[in-house]
Amino acid sequence: MTTDRDLIIIGAGGAGLSAAQYGARGNLRTLVLDEMASGGQALLIEGLENYPGFPEPISGFDFTQKMENQARRFGAEFANASVLSIKARDHVFTVETDQGPLTSLAVILATGAVHRSLGVTGEAELAGHGVSYCATCDGPFFKARRMLVVGGGDAACDEAMYLAHLASGVLMIHRKEKFRAQKSLASRVLANTKIEVRFNTELIRIEGSPTVSRVQLFNNATNRECAEDVAAVFIFIGSDPKSSLAVPLGVKRDDVGYIETNQRMETGVPGFYAVGDVRASPFRQLVVAAAEGSIAAHAAGQYIDELKGEEYN
Repeated sequence: MTTDRDLIIIGAGGAGLSAAQYGARGNLRTLVLDEMASGGQALLIEGLENYPGFPEPISGFDFTQKMENQARRFGAEFANASVLSIKARDHVFTVETDQGPLTSLAVILATGAVHRSLGVTGEAELAGHGVSYCATCDGPFFKARRMLVVGGGDAACDEAMYLAHLASGVLMIHRKEKFRAQKSLASRVLANTKIEVRFNTELIRIEGSPTVSRVQLFNNATNRECAEDVAAVFIFIGSDPKSSLAVPLGVKRDDVGYIETNQRMETGVPGFYAVGDVRASPFRQLVVAAAEGSIAAHAAGQYIDELKGEEYN
């Protein structure tokens, strides 16, 4: 069967770039599509210091540029295009883009997720300079300093517990009168002496230059404002996976919208894979995304070999 490419990867973040390298290195005609430059969420990382093999911090931009260059060296192609829809018929995928349709034998969806933001003054301006959406990524930069955690769900409580091991103290706020996290997890947070919890409290402004130094809080039960000195603000109010392209294919998603796969990154649609932050996963890190990308590309190669009758036993 004749297609434009063997493998089309949608999304050029860490997962997509890793898939591109492994796909091209496996001699698959590989094309990566993304609306913007390569990097994804990694572009927000000022100093990546927890990726194995990189003992010295490296910016997310520089790191993902290395990934792209490596994938290109193996023969992967890249194109800037918006993907409008994906259709599957007779073992061929048609990827409709704003540049026209493209066909392939396999598709890897690596579109990621978008962190929900509060939209308060200072949040966007200080993102990457004390405002973060990932405790594991950025918490170590603020060791022995006071940090603020915003949120009341499982993720917020998990991250607050992690940060409590690093910080001089954690101030955790939630706009409701009680946590919505699992009871056992919420209880551990409330029992942790390094975490001060304030309910009915909202973040209304983040201040500092060039990095976070203070926040303005509002108690919606007393209608009072107060200022607190903190070195970092960690916001955990959820993420929205960019999984809408998979919906028409009938791919299974969880309650939030993350795509469910098996350990080979396969969805219920043969030849269609999901990796990185768009996939249902207990731990979202760049190193995990890269691993998922490599697994998906390897699985896609085997699937394509089967389609072409080239499987080796």
